[in-house]
Amino acid sequence: MFSFFAMLSRMKYINRWGLMRNTRPESLSEHSFETAVIAHALALLRCRRFGGSVSPERAATLALFHDAPEIITGDLPTPVKYFSPSIRGEYARVEEAAKEKLLSMLPEDLRGEYAPLLAEGGPEEAELHALLKAADKLSALIKCLQERRAGNLEFLQAEKTLRHSVEDMHLPEADVFLQEFLPAFCLTLDELEGEQSEEGGERKGSGSPGKS
Repeated sequence: MFSFFAMLSRMKYINRWGLMRNTRPESLSEHSFETAVIAHALALLRCRRFGGSVSPERAATLALFHDAPEIITGDLPTPVKYFSPSIRGEYARVEEAAKEKLLSMLPEDLRGEYAPLLAEGGPEEAELHALLKAADKLSALIKCLQERRAGNLEFLQAEKTLRHSVEDMHLPEADVFLQEFLPAFCLTLDELEGEQSEEGGERKGSGSPGKS
């Protein structure tokens, strides 16, 4: 019996942002999925608009597994993880041990297939990992936007820091996402659907009252 996939399914029990007051908890599973969607989009943008030749499918796959070790380690808050070089170094060793533990939960003939998905990646995938890093930050930024929109000011500084961090990466694909896609995350469902009520009339949409 091998428990690798059963362990992965436990991502939904690991909550992020442990030091912050959340209006709605975000699980590791949710974050990994959103990061995968964004990484896929960034890779597509690189290929379609900026002359790249990366694989969007590979980007999405790497993103799905990028935080898998946290199933074992838990989500260590960023201020703690980067508090000092010694803590960061120790945590890196713990992460490596967690990756090895996860791989040991697979049959031997599959370990070689999954090991690269849990690794930081070599020079041949540096381009993809840069996009993945941007997607990871964008997913966190989206969380901050949604918390602010819900009236929670706890995430204001994190939002500013993350936005500057994404901009400082100087990735044109990330800049496109910031300009063309990020603003929509602040809209309501009806606004996303583009349905506007007539003056004095009822608003249409699933979030509006209707006749039974």
